[in-house]
Amino acid sequence: MTRRQLRSRRYAAAVGVACAMGLLGAFPAGAESAIPPSGAGDPYFPLAGNQGYDVQNYDLDLDFTPATHALAAEATIAARATKELSRFNLDYSGPAIERILVDGRPATYTRDGQELTVVPAKHIPRGRAFTVQVWYRGTPQPIDVPDLGVYGWINTDDGAVALNEPDGARSWYPVNDDVRDKATYTFRITTPNGVTALANGERQGEPRVVGDRTTVTWAMRQPMSSYLSMVAIGAFKVTDGRVGPLPNITAYDPAGEDGTDLQATTAEAVRWEQERFGRYPFGSTGGIIDRVGVDYALETQSRPVYDGKPDELTVVHELAHQWYGDSVSPKTWADIWLNEGFATYAEWLWQEDHGGPSVQSTFDELYANPADSAFWDVKTADPGRENIFDYQAIYLRGGMTLHALRTAIGDEDFFSLLRVWSAKYRYGNVSTQDLRHLAESISGKDLKPLFDAWLYTAAKPATAG
Repeated sequence: MTRRQLRSRRYAAAVGVACAMGLLGAFPAGAESAIPPSGAGDPYFPLAGNQGYDVQNYDLDLDFTPATHALAAEATIAARATKELSRFNLDYSGPAIERILVDGRPATYTRDGQELTVVPAKHIPRGRAFTVQVWYRGTPQPIDVPDLGVYGWINTDDGAVALNEPDGARSWYPVNDDVRDKATYTFRITTPNGVTALANGERQGEPRVVGDRTTVTWAMRQPMSSYLSMVAIGAFKVTDGRVGPLPNITAYDPAGEDGTDLQATTAEAVRWEQERFGRYPFGSTGGIIDRVGVDYALETQSRPVYDGKPDELTVVHELAHQWYGDSVSPKTWADIWLNEGFATYAEWLWQEDHGGPSVQSTFDELYANPADSAFWDVKTADPGRENIFDYQAIYLRGGMTLHALRTAIGDEDFFSLLRVWSAKYRYGNVSTQDLRHLAESISGKDLKPLFDAWLYTAAKPATAG
């Protein structure tokens, strides 16, 4: 593998491979179940997400001033109760809250760390749709965790960008930060005139100018996990193009490197990936190059964000995530290899198709790492919270697992699997077992030994396929 200056988020570490809340409070008597604990049950992020309701849509009205990094916001959350709610939790660690309404009535609330507990004026019956409005203002701050890096709302020299993986959305809006609770989004972003505001999805109508401020609206109409939501505010040069009928919206900060070629690179990668993986799952594509200072790129839905000008393979990687990670997302963070292994394998396929090394030679080079090498020390599936961005275990060995699977079931079944996986689970959530069962259904083979050896064992597999 060649060393690249900019790797996808977790690529910040050098490759260097030698051979390569839930509900709180009381339920009425006779309630159907015990009060669930805080969090949605993810083993790596036990406080993230909440139970008792399902979010349908987020409407985020953001008024941001780059000179001071001050944000005044209103978040409107449309949800449906899955249990009777006397109170409910949202994930939130952002600026000070001014007030909260539930179904138009004032609600009381408390904050404790990242938990925002809301007590509505009236209980919400199971099955009832309800709306939460939260007004807040201040200066959002990023989240900085040693094993995970800097993420969430990140203020920049000329604005801000939000990069939320894994649980950073709470730094700038109240959210049910459960990867399984996908929702649609509307972003209304107001800034001083002359500032560009970008987000997921497609622009809605023309910008609205009132005095010295401009409001632009974006909408993501396909379901999205909160960690993939994004805004980018600053001095950008925007290019509108197309990939067939698909809008291709790219932008770059002219104070950094020239990002003009991102438009063409994105278009070429999307065309190639549609041939390999099936129909592109969202209403637009593109990418944003900014000067963020985090040394990673992130596959924000429909429009990845790159910290500095990306190389070709990084663009291929982040756009492959639109199928594998964004549209088809893991049920828990323990299965993040389903995101990164697929995107890494897309890189290898691209190289092979564009005059680079074959996938087999890339695999062979990595498999040549000795059995006692640190390359094999971390499991690929369920690697532990501190290892979810481990480049060797999650990215490289995730890609190797897919090649071992390809070797075992043959090219025809493997490439059918890639397309069926992205179509069958479009806009849904999956586990490693879902992949194994689908591969077994397509191939007619027992693949448990292969999955156990390649994913659940911190050791070099005895055979390469």
